[in-house]
Amino acid sequence: MKITKASITPIDYYGLRIVEYTSDNKLLSSVAEITIDPGTKHPRAYSKRSDKYYYVVSGNLEFIVENDSYSLAPGDVCVILKGQRFLYRNTTEEPAKVVLIHTPQFDLQSEVLEE
Repeated sequence: MKITKASITPIDYYGLRIVEYTSDNKLLSSVAEITIDPGTKHPRAYSKRSDKYYYVVSGNLEFIVENDSYSLAPGDVCVILKGQRFLYRNTTEEPAKVVLIHTPQFDLQSEVLEE
């Protein structure tokens, strides 16, 4: 199966630009590309369903998972397990890009925002 970026309409989610590649497919995992502009953050949240794997493609991000803070650079991965509270933000002056893998597949109804 090949999924082209050009065939997908990006989603704006709290200022994050998300290209969700696999939301309409019945796969075990889902893949998305997220662009995080300077000053933008993902609100504190957790998943009742999925583990999340964020791979930083470009830029730098700060992740807060439960009470731990992590600075991520290109090539780094942040793993967030089902049920862990997290947020992330771009505090730099350059956009950042991540690839996000949900396992099992992303389900909006299973995501809980706390802010």
